[in-house]
Amino acid sequence: MDVYAAVASRRAVRAFTDEPVPRAVLERVLTAAARAPSGGNLQPWHLRVLTGAPLAELKKRAAERAAAGDPGDEREYRMYPPEAKPPYAERRSAAAAQRFGALGIERGDAAGRRAAVADNWACFGAPCLLLAYIDRDMGAAQWADLGMYLQTVMLLLRAEGLDSCPQMAWSVYRRTVAEVVAPRPEWVLFAGVSIGFADPSVPYPRTGRVPLAETVTFVDGS
Repeated sequence: MDVYAAVASRRAVRAFTDEPVPRAVLERVLTAAARAPSGGNLQPWHLRVLTGAPLAELKKRAAERAAAGDPGDEREYRMYPPEAKPPYAERRSAAAAQRFGALGIERGDAAGRRAAVADNWACFGAPCLLLAYIDRDMGAAQWADLGMYLQTVMLLLRAEGLDSCPQMAWSVYRRTVAEVVAPRPEWVLFAGVSIGFADPSVPYPRTGRVPLAETVTFVDGS
């Protein structure tokens, strides 16, 4: 699969089969992803990759918190601006409407929406979860480096025929995650990435992208 095909086919999959992800493939992907750029070659990412019994235990503990209506741990970073201005609020709202609409969940169905969100902590059925940490004294530039690294990982997964779903939702129950993976105290949990093979029996519409002219201006002197 070439790079353009990997980019075009990558999506946040929210329904996986239980087919195991070969360890050798994960090692190949993560070895190659280490070539992702980072300012000063700091390589500020720290990973934990869970499968099998440890992942099952984490899913169980997180599901228990979600079922109890636990709002989560105090946040260590903002997922979204507190008051998103146009056009960002509209884009987020449209994406949410498309996602829940595809699941048959009406706008006023609060219980249905909570259940759909809770699927995050089951990894949407995926048999593998990558957890991405960063030192808390790192700055915005290093967080950007971490994002480029994770994008590299997800594109390489596509090249291997695998799918993924990046999930900031795992930071909501970061203390529960810490009970299972024992990260260093100076690390911040940015996100998890569920990894596996997409379930082809579950239809899911892809979110759209704005036209190029809305985000790109060519300054070429013409």
